[in-house]
Amino acid sequence: MKYKPADRIQDLQYFGEFGGVNPSISDSSTYTFLSAKTMFDTFEGNAEGCYLYSRHSSPSNLYLGEALAAMEGTETANVTASGMGAITATLMQLCNAGDHIVCSRTVYGGTYAFLKNLAPKFGIATTFVDITKPEMVEAAVQKNTKVIYCESVSNPLLEIADLESLSRISKVHGLKLVIDNTFSPLSITPQKLGADVVIHSLTKFINGSSDTVSGVICGTKEFINDLRNVNDGAAMLLGPTMDSFRAASILKNLRTLHIRMKQHSHNAMFLAKKFQEDGFKTVYPGLESHPGHDTFRKMMNESYGFGGMLTIDVGSLDKANELMELMQEKNLGYLAVSLGFYKTLFSAPGTSTSSEIPIEEQNEMGLSDGLIRFSIGLDNDIARTYEMMKECMIKVGVLDTEMV
Repeated sequence: MKYKPADRIQDLQYFGEFGGVNPSISDSSTYTFLSAKTMFDTFEGNAEGCYLYSRHSSPSNLYLGEALAAMEGTETANVTASGMGAITATLMQLCNAGDHIVCSRTVYGGTYAFLKNLAPKFGIATTFVDITKPEMVEAAVQKNTKVIYCESVSNPLLEIADLESLSRISKVHGLKLVIDNTFSPLSITPQKLGADVVIHSLTKFINGSSDTVSGVICGTKEFINDLRNVNDGAAMLLGPTMDSFRAASILKNLRTLHIRMKQHSHNAMFLAKKFQEDGFKTVYPGLESHPGHDTFRKMMNESYGFGGMLTIDVGSLDKANELMELMQEKNLGYLAVSLGFYKTLFSAPGTSTSSEIPIEEQNEMGLSDGLIRFSIGLDNDIARTYEMMKECMIKVGVLDTEMV
């Protein structure tokens, strides 16, 4: 049977303290115990269902974590105050000084900066490779490698990782496969394809309203318990704690994720086809011209589409900036980083979300000056949106009127 993550979310049922249709929010930083022994047992991790301190866990955070684990098909999950909080806590938990990570060359700029600049201070080294070539991934594995890390759909170049091939490599070498699934919630379920840990920046599509920063780590009970351990758990000791009110808000938004992802994907596919017909170098996993199209199709769950992210190349940074400024002026979206908002967001990743990556490495991976990354919104009439975007493209001179 095909995996249906939206059904897993729909089948969850929570009640509030007084019978509310939404669970009550736990507005407390600390929790009482009926006996001193229970407090001791909780510190030791031996008191199921007891709450100690909100940096460790809280009812609101556990509700959201349970829902996200259900979506991703993992045993449980731990929510964090940001996507980077999820990424760094996971990698610090899995690696010690002297260990090594194999990572995709195209990842979110913050992830790259952590692995390139901060992790070496703790004695953790990283080799960056073309994740679309499993033979290169395997060749990069060393005796001290502990983790293969990548994004299902990479930021910002939208490269597609063959998760089943990566899983085979990780199992042969006894490694943990950690997948950031931020760009493809519902569409791809990494755990079903062999991932050990699945991460999301909840800030993006899952929350969907660009009003909070948050993350999640989905995995086995053993791993999540390790993360929360009061003595050596990275999620406990580094303190990336999500606020209970934010957890409650994200849980409500999660209920509409399947509807939103279908519309994001529908609109992105429409625009990608039009931009490609107009002659732009267009990258979208739903296009047959995308090198990873067949890989995505092989992995995807039915009905959610190929996601809401696409890129086009308009030739130069100056033209990219001019076009984005005009599209914002015409109310077609916002010149802003991030993704998953109900309005379209656009940015030049080389000078924004991937600016941490040195220019020479951007050039090597194909991150050109004129690249614009679009997070396509929930527009009701996407054909109207396209016509307005086309007018902007003609006005700034990146689209010839004779070509349309």
